[in-house]
Amino acid sequence: MHFDAIVVGSGFGGSVMAYRLAQAGKSVCLLERGKAFPPGSFPRTPDAMSQNFWSPRHKLHGMFDVWSFRSLAALVASGLGGGSLIYANVHIRKDEKWFVHETPDGAHEDWPVTREQLDPHYTSVEAMLDVHPYPFTHAPYSNTAKTRALKVAGETLAHNPNYKPGEIEWFLPNLAVTFGNQGEPPVPGAQIREAIPNLHGLPRSTCRLCGECNVGCNYGSKNTLDYTYLSAAKVLPTPLSIFTRCEVKSFRKRQGSRGYEVHCLDHSDAEEERAPARKKLSCDKLILAAGALGSPYLLLKNRANVAGISELLGTRFNGNGDILGAALKCRETRGGWSVPRRTEPSSGPVISSALRVKDALDGGGVRGRGFYVEDAGFPAFFQWMAAEADLRWFERASHFALRLVKLYLGFDRHPNLSQDFSKLVGEGLDVATLLPLLSMGRELPSGSMSLTGAGDLEIDWRLADSADYFARVRQVMKDVAASVGGEFIDNPVWYLNQLITVHPIGGCPMGRDAKHGVVGANGQVFGCDDLYVADGSVMPGPVGPNPALTIAAVADYFADQLIAEWNRGALAATAP
Repeated sequence: MHFDAIVVGSGFGGSVMAYRLAQAGKSVCLLERGKAFPPGSFPRTPDAMSQNFWSPRHKLHGMFDVWSFRSLAALVASGLGGGSLIYANVHIRKDEKWFVHETPDGAHEDWPVTREQLDPHYTSVEAMLDVHPYPFTHAPYSNTAKTRALKVAGETLAHNPNYKPGEIEWFLPNLAVTFGNQGEPPVPGAQIREAIPNLHGLPRSTCRLCGECNVGCNYGSKNTLDYTYLSAAKVLPTPLSIFTRCEVKSFRKRQGSRGYEVHCLDHSDAEEERAPARKKLSCDKLILAAGALGSPYLLLKNRANVAGISELLGTRFNGNGDILGAALKCRETRGGWSVPRRTEPSSGPVISSALRVKDALDGGGVRGRGFYVEDAGFPAFFQWMAAEADLRWFERASHFALRLVKLYLGFDRHPNLSQDFSKLVGEGLDVATLLPLLSMGRELPSGSMSLTGAGDLEIDWRLADSADYFARVRQVMKDVAASVGGEFIDNPVWYLNQLITVHPIGGCPMGRDAKHGVVGANGQVFGCDDLYVADGSVMPGPVGPNPALTIAAVADYFADQLIAEWNRGALAATAP
């Protein structure tokens, strides 16, 4: 099969690029290694969840793909819609002053695109994904306790003498979640009226505030890429061809003509445990959008097949400044008494509000690299698991068992066990008063990627390179915890000099030429005709805020240029 373009990966770069090229009338094939996840298909039982990981050699074809390197671990997604299936829906434009041209501490960061160039593409993506701030002023959304807690923290720190005026600001970021039908008040659980039928052919409902965004929304409330760009691409005059369960392994230049041959494994018969079939396709233009781990890995493994790739392949890698923490056992003063502050992290979307912490580039006497701190959450069943893992459960169970024995032996004549069951369940206060915190920002893009002798991906990334940045983030998190009466706790792996990122960035950085980057400001790989990259790997440094919106906007920007180039070529071919 031959196509005008093949796009590898269906995340924020791949879905946008595939839609835009198909919209321009090109024959486009989208290859996604994972499967489709329609509403109701995301696992919730322990047995099903144990199978929801990606490792084909171990016969696992699920959604979560976990990578672990010497000082860093990363979580990415496998499935139609890519990272949109498991992200927390936040869309914040990259700060205008953070499009830098600098070489701090030897970690080169030079953005060849500007905020002004990307703004129309940000607007286009925001409209397509139908983003809105969390409707915190409407009931029952106004009862989201973790949102109120972070707002209290922002107001408290705004008056903290340790910070400059305006250094920390609380706000409600845009979320790609449907809280209510257009023109109507937000209502949890209402059926969504879609302008275009989604490609799954199943109904969706508005957000039910269940905190399950990061494990896949079974209600279709998230405006993920399969419901937006890919559904729109399926009804175009030249519809997008989507092949799921097709894992690209290699590609090479076509002999005697332009374009590429693409070789992949077809996992369609995975459930039958057959050996994956091998499939070959070809295209005039190949766009890699397999993510900041997948695209550099594919280029490193196939470097010999496409001579001329810049020596900077694998450089400028970073985790977008990700760091996890939490405020534990939060308390507040009510009526002159100190009482537990219930934050209820399983109520609401996973992220609902944020604090922006200024950068030295913002001025005003602020020092250091900027970042965002956001409230976080998790599904209610995680809260149950944590509560039942509490050692005090055994004490409660013993008291309950003693009551049953007394009833059986006739020492107790009161058969109503409602209060006893209430005590058996317990309040779960340790979890109910927990405020998880997720921060991301401008760490140094000093990591590098390479292949081991066995051909596996290897990342050299050091926490120490951005020690000042992470120290500032942790201090602000500690102050956030204190402002809501809690105790700050780190992610345990921090003490092992490890970091966990859900936003890997870099590896195929944009640059002005092959000496300064792997791809140009149009996404084309320097030295390789008809080969492009359009995902988080092209960022020459950290995005700062949640990177999904910027990745999508950059892909939309690349698409404009690729379409224009294609049209110029077509005009030249028809010229007398």
